[in-house]
Amino acid sequence: MQNFNNHRRFYPIHHFFLTPLLIGLLVWSIVHCTKNGFSFPNVFFVLCSFILSLMTLISRIYALKNQNRIIRLEMRYRYFELAGKSFSEKEKELKLGQIIALRFAGDTELIALSERAISENLSPTEIKKAITNWLGDYNRI
Repeated sequence: MQNFNNHRRFYPIHHFFLTPLLIGLLVWSIVHCTKNGFSFPNVFFVLCSFILSLMTLISRIYALKNQNRIIRLEMRYRYFELAGKSFSEKEKELKLGQIIALRFAGDTELIALSERAISENLSPTEIKKAITNWLGDYNRI
């Protein structure tokens, strides 16, 4: 059962394998290049390591941006379904982090908590802590 204490997710292949290896490769290639001279193969290796690291970072950013768009669409749909009116006015008053935090609120408390988040300018952490009926998200990237 997901709740505030265990809702943060790690993607082990990305967070604990690929990223540390690529950072290590980049650091090693820079150290190798500075110790052994700036020859074409050494500089090329640094450049390739940098490009691989950058590609991994960019692919992660693309996935997170897509996830954020999906969460906004989900919130628009849920709010309309529950309140019978558009979420657009509320969305203008909320930051993305607040909208993402509200995503975890169950249907019974979503509307009231979104009003409270706006009126009290609650942080995402405060919103998550205020949720009593946690709606788990097991499909995040």
